[in-house]
Amino acid sequence: MGDHPDMPGDVDPLVRGRNETPLQRCDRNLVELLQEVRVVQTGVQVLFAFLLMAPMSARFPQLTEFQRGEYFLTLLAAGAAALLLVAPTAYHRILFRCGDKEHLVGLANRYTLAGLACVAVAMLGSVLLVASMLFPGPVAAAIVTLIALAHAWFWCVAPLLRRRRLRHLERGADGAVVALPTRSRRR
Repeated sequence: MGDHPDMPGDVDPLVRGRNETPLQRCDRNLVELLQEVRVVQTGVQVLFAFLLMAPMSARFPQLTEFQRGEYFLTLLAAGAAALLLVAPTAYHRILFRCGDKEHLVGLANRYTLAGLACVAVAMLGSVLLVASMLFPGPVAAAIVTLIALAHAWFWCVAPLLRRRRLRHLERGADGAVVALPTRSRRR
């Protein structure tokens, strides 16, 4: 078990079995978070660049007033996503070697979640803009609604349900899950 002298007794049961100090846990959490941000950041930068170039296209002057507003809000969401997803790196550089890593990890997590929300808005806005140019209003709205529901499920509801389920599982002395309850099949 993780009976490390620096390990408090009230550690989150989801990390209890790792046998790491609080500082080691913060280091690991920060590295994992920054790796996740790297994955998202490239897509956000490409989307942002596309949106910055859109006004240069031949069809841009033909957009309705609503579509121009939609475009601008989408551009702002992509810019906010880029800002929020880069912020943890800048924050880390400024606080480097100040001994405030636990605060940095918590803040970086909040910035990343807010950044992901902005990514979802930017993606939905981009799809709505293109769909509204290709299809009648109700079809475009239906497409964006389906994509919004998919974002909500995969990026929020499913992970939160899994997290709730993990918190209620029985754990052994090492913190590992003893047994996952099986679902009964209805016939």
